[in-house]
Amino acid sequence: PWGKDGTGKDVDLHLYRSMIRSLMYLSASRPDIMFAICTCARHQVTPKECHLHAVKRIFRYLKGHPKLEIWYPKDSPFDLVAYSNSDYGGATQDRKSTTGGCQFSGRRLISWQYKKQTIVATLTTETEYVATASGCGQVLWIQNQLLDYGDVPVLSCEYWNA
Repeated sequence: PWGKDGTGKDVDLHLYRSMIRSLMYLSASRPDIMFAICTCARHQVTPKECHLHAVKRIFRYLKGHPKLEIWYPKDSPFDLVAYSNSDYGGATQDRKSTTGGCQFSGRRLISWQYKKQTIVATLTTETEYVATASGCGQVLWIQNQLLDYGDVPVLSCEYWNA
């Protein structure tokens, strides 16, 4: 929604940061807004009107979808499943890729992450590799935590784009 330099008038820094803090608090139970919040949070140093408009759009989305939250059913199995994905060159401002993933214990979402890569990838397979490696790192950490409970989850990787 904004250009490379975020042109426009400056907005109240205190207001913008307090709105971002409120949204970060909500993201604990609303992972659907995490990407948008983190994208807006990158502009906390010098927020412009276009950035404030994007934050207000997130609040309007939340107002329109008040019952959308994470659900943790009791009867779900305890199998560890992880998914990862990448967006090759998706950031229009600097062409850096975004990688992310989520981990489930049965049908329960227990962890999610996304990260903008620090370098510009030259191949789609490179971004997929980074996403898979990041997801495996998270799964290995979860697997280590589950060892305390006596479970040894199976770790496998399927790469569909090969």
